[in-house]
Amino acid sequence: AAALPLLLLLLPAGCPVRAQNDTEPIVLEGKCLVVCDSSPSADGAITSSLGISVRSGSAKVAFSATRSTNHEPSEMSNRTMTIYFDQVLVNIGNHFDLASSIFVAPRKGIYSFSFHVVKVYNRQTIQVSLMQNGYPVISAFAGDQDVTREAASNGVLLHMEREDKVHLKLERGNLMGGWKYSTFSGFLVFPL
Repeated sequence: AAALPLLLLLLPAGCPVRAQNDTEPIVLEGKCLVVCDSSPSADGAITSSLGISVRSGSAKVAFSATRSTNHEPSEMSNRTMTIYFDQVLVNIGNHFDLASSIFVAPRKGIYSFSFHVVKVYNRQTIQVSLMQNGYPVISAFAGDQDVTREAASNGVLLHMEREDKVHLKLERGNLMGGWKYSTFSGFLVFPL
């Protein structure tokens, strides 16, 4: 069983404190209790002499990028097959680099990612993969030849280490008709 964190509370005399069982928090009537993670952390959190790590509000991580224009893929995109985005809607923590369209994890944790890559007036099947550190993790396909617009969409939860990189890659087909309205989003679900 995991050791319970040590909490030191300074309470005025006569303040009622009710302890529940070992797995539930202590309830203080009329008081607010902050519960801290007792595991020391290497992700930039401040650790006290008691071994209690405290993460600030800056620990929030989220991004959402979109393609706002219908331009043809660039020469660089054709060589690397990276799917590029040209507008950031949300970039809390600034861990998504718009120029490279790569997200870099600021800390170890569980992250959620989703993407919707739209092909326009293109009869070829496309395959889009979410790449983690250069390796495909999940893929999505769009191949209906009877529609003018279709999206390859998927989502996943990933265990990521600090400095892991995630981006989208076109594995098959082309986006020569453009990919306006495509999106790529992600956020930290919780740190580990």
